[in-house]
Amino acid sequence: MSHQAEIERRKKRAAQGGGAARQAARQAPGRLSARERIEFLLDDSSFEEWDQLIEHRATAFGLAHQRIPGDGVLGGVGRVEGRTVFVFAQDFTVFGGSLSEANAAKICKLMDAALRVGAPMIGLNDSGGARIQEGVAALAGYADIFLRNTLASGVIPQLSAILGPCAGGAVYSPAITDFIFMVERESHMFVTGPDVIAAVTHEQVDKEALGGADTHNRLSGVAHFQAADDRDCLRQMRALLGYLPSNNQEDPPRRAAADPAGREAPALETLVPAAGHQPYDVRAALRGVADDGELLEIQEHFAPNLVIGFARLAGRPVGMVANQPAHLAGVLDIDASDKGARFVRFCDAFNLPLITWVDVPGFLPGVQQELGGIIRHGAKLLFAYAEATVPKITVTLRKAYGGAYCVMASKHLRTDLNYAWPTAEIAVMGAEGAVRVLYRKELQALDEAARAAQEKARIEEYRAHFANPFVALERGYLDAVIAPRQTRQHLIRGLEWLQNKRAALPPKKHGNIPL
Repeated sequence: MSHQAEIERRKKRAAQGGGAARQAARQAPGRLSARERIEFLLDDSSFEEWDQLIEHRATAFGLAHQRIPGDGVLGGVGRVEGRTVFVFAQDFTVFGGSLSEANAAKICKLMDAALRVGAPMIGLNDSGGARIQEGVAALAGYADIFLRNTLASGVIPQLSAILGPCAGGAVYSPAITDFIFMVERESHMFVTGPDVIAAVTHEQVDKEALGGADTHNRLSGVAHFQAADDRDCLRQMRALLGYLPSNNQEDPPRRAAADPAGREAPALETLVPAAGHQPYDVRAALRGVADDGELLEIQEHFAPNLVIGFARLAGRPVGMVANQPAHLAGVLDIDASDKGARFVRFCDAFNLPLITWVDVPGFLPGVQQELGGIIRHGAKLLFAYAEATVPKITVTLRKAYGGAYCVMASKHLRTDLNYAWPTAEIAVMGAEGAVRVLYRKELQALDEAARAAQEKARIEEYRAHFANPFVALERGYLDAVIAPRQTRQHLIRGLEWLQNKRAALPPKKHGNIPL
């Protein structure tokens, strides 16, 4: 047999993965093979496969005669919307997609190349974990991948899709990457599975409740996106990449915008209710100013009292962070602080301007919050905003009370432009609470009827002084009070003159964020 014929034979064998029987056993509605996943993700005919014929090097435990070209992972280079990306996809039909020394080296080669040329790295994970027959060699492969994830962090975008099982040490590579996508009913992530937990702690839990897509999108915050099936997941990955630069030395990709920069949004004039305690959906403000009303929300179901996501303004991608009065009145708690801090740091790393929308009554009070470390977690968001050097614009819609006012991209944290709507209230606390503190002795000395009348008068007096944006405006903590309908115009103009912003941090290896 000629060399070329042998190569073609091995390529054909590699394309079959674990064979027709195993491929058929893995078939399910909405599930694609490893090769189909890559082809669906990438632009048509753009995939160039690397190391297609690589095989494992193990000889013990019956592996000597079980050699399948590719060894359970496909990888190479391709394009998404014409831009270069590197990608690997684990094939569960080959040794359960388990990680071997050989296919870890294959993944590392792709990661090294992605970092060298400055292109996003995408991992499509579907693996039973480390290949037990290879012992420490497989574990070393995971550690090699973890190192490269860490070195690439903040340099190139890293996206992970969990399209099957992901357990044990395998979860830590996705955890280091920037965004994790999971598929309903198909994806599972956990350090120890239900059987081990039952044996060690006697707790009974199934894999869906322990580490399914809904669990990690709604409760743990480990995942960022939830998809109905493989195709939906891969479409979401393509959509996200459209907002991101290829690396930290590039600006985010701009698009021609049909939505006029001078468009007004009259609906925003009545978005904020007259009563300070009434909720509303802040996403209406974000969509009201965004090009074509499009908002790509991230971690939609986790810590819903804070909304984060990407939008475009005059074709320019931006990161949006907003308190959500429709959930817990928009307070900052442990989960919201973590969610916001990581997103702010991602945007800062990849040159995405930050637009912050403020309607926050403070940090969530409570014993569990204090014992859970709300001080430390809240400080993460504060640290992230203070450290960020990208263009930062803040719009205060209604409440900005107490320490939460400071944290939410206030002027004092080097925010470039701070706007407020006429409904803004900037104060240490709400009028009712402030009056009860300031006039406690005075009110206690009165009878019930007189106390109620005096308290009402004091509250109105406090509101007249603080329940507006003008004190902050007089001190320069706000740059302007703007009409809500004209917010889009102000944001776009601000981004235009901030596009060449230069800011630096004091020389240091890195800061010590309160993790």
